[in-house]
Amino acid sequence: MRKRIYYIVSLLIISISLYGQEDSSEKIIGYRVPAIVYDGDTIPNINLPVVYIFKPLIFKNNKQRKEYNRLVRDVKRTLPIAKDINSIIIETYEYLQTLPNEKERQKHLKNVEKDLKHTYTPKMKKLTLNQGKLLIKLVYRETNSSSYELVKAFFGPLRAGSYQVFAWMFGASLKKEYDPTGADVLTERVVLLVENGQL
Repeated sequence: MRKRIYYIVSLLIISISLYGQEDSSEKIIGYRVPAIVYDGDTIPNINLPVVYIFKPLIFKNNKQRKEYNRLVRDVKRTLPIAKDINSIIIETYEYLQTLPNEKERQKHLKNVEKDLKHTYTPKMKKLTLNQGKLLIKLVYRETNSSSYELVKAFFGPLRAGSYQVFAWMFGASLKKEYDPTGADVLTERVVLLVENGQL
């Protein structure tokens, strides 16, 4: 009798444990999302990405289409450099504020210039003239200052002037500004789409 009761209890325990395992292995289909409580109700709170929708471009001829495709290629190549330059400017400016005197600041700026030349000279050599001109404009877009003003602020007017003369020899200008609602409206469209991963 005892063995029989022991046997029945063992079977019950095994069946209960198997039943529990079966329940725990059920998969819940769905997603965990952040939620907010509004007037006592819990509401899912999902931030959707911005999607830019523009009127479709109509090209008059194949030449216009090629120019647009070239602009897309050039933006994809130069925009990351412009964003890097903006980050470097912010970091350099913030670090300069922590230095105790002008001598230390000048020493740091020389090191920054040396590092910039080492890192970016090979990249700049690979850019076409049009990409170089576009980069000047995109730097203005990212920093809200012309390349000339930036060089002047960090390295002085003499260095800014010499760089401006060098750019002028190639038909460019470090003083060029970015006009997203005028001359650069198509570039701004491409930049927004590239930044958002839509191009």
